[in-house]
Amino acid sequence: MIEIIGVRFKIGGKVYYFAPGNVKAKQGDQVITETARGLECGEVMIPNKKVPKSEIMAPLKNVVRLATKEDLRTVAANRKKEERAIAVCEEKIAFRKLDMQLVDVECTFDNSKLLFYFTAENRVDFRELVKDLAAVFRTRIELRQIGVRDKAKMLGGIGICGREFCCKGYLSDFQPVSIKMAKEQGLSLNPSKISGCCGRLMCCLKHEQNAYEALLKITPKNGALVALKDGTKGKVVETNPLTGALKVLTDKSDVPVKTNRDEVTVLRDSRIKVNQEELKALRELEGQ
Repeated sequence: MIEIIGVRFKIGGKVYYFAPGNVKAKQGDQVITETARGLECGEVMIPNKKVPKSEIMAPLKNVVRLATKEDLRTVAANRKKEERAIAVCEEKIAFRKLDMQLVDVECTFDNSKLLFYFTAENRVDFRELVKDLAAVFRTRIELRQIGVRDKAKMLGGIGICGREFCCKGYLSDFQPVSIKMAKEQGLSLNPSKISGCCGRLMCCLKHEQNAYEALLKITPKNGALVALKDGTKGKVVETNPLTGALKVLTDKSDVPVKTNRDEVTVLRDSRIKVNQEELKALRELEGQ
């Protein structure tokens, strides 16, 4: 076992493990830690705790100290510097007529670097922009191009469900989401119905996929050949994996029979297929 402290540097960001040394911290405390970018201030999400060594990527960087009032004043000053940097950078982008959108700016705790995050349709030559920014802020400048999902995570917002974006609120990493998941969950393959505000497939499709996969194993799919309790054979024309409700079309009537998956015997199951033309048209929704 090895003692760790879990620290998060952004709301909804990843929790990183650090070696606590002599530091004893409570959840919610602010601490100064060593990182690859230098010293950083983060929030303790996991107080001192022992975990198996197998869960750790050694060697751990150290927690330097609990944040002091002076440290917190530095963090506040850095936030003001970031606000100014956003305004200056947008002005320089307009002046250089660059086809890019500034998303966010981060200032490292020790003021050694300013990181500018942006989105763009194509590759952008920002060498002159870096020179402009370095001349203003007299520090190291780094520009990073990010995807639209990362942009949504940074800016946050309210999804069509009425809740905060999952990626902003609690998801530390993006999980791959596919059109096949939407199809298996019985959703209309309408981009406006299955994509989030970022223009990519909604993260919640991944959350629910395991449940749907389990239900689809016991639920006949559309097109399956089944036998009803009275022995009548028919074809499944509508299913609801969540409730188990089925509609089966038989030779005896043009009106489908309402039944349940527990009341039929599957003679030949079907498969859920995604039309290749549909898949080609919606492929962009699967991107980052």
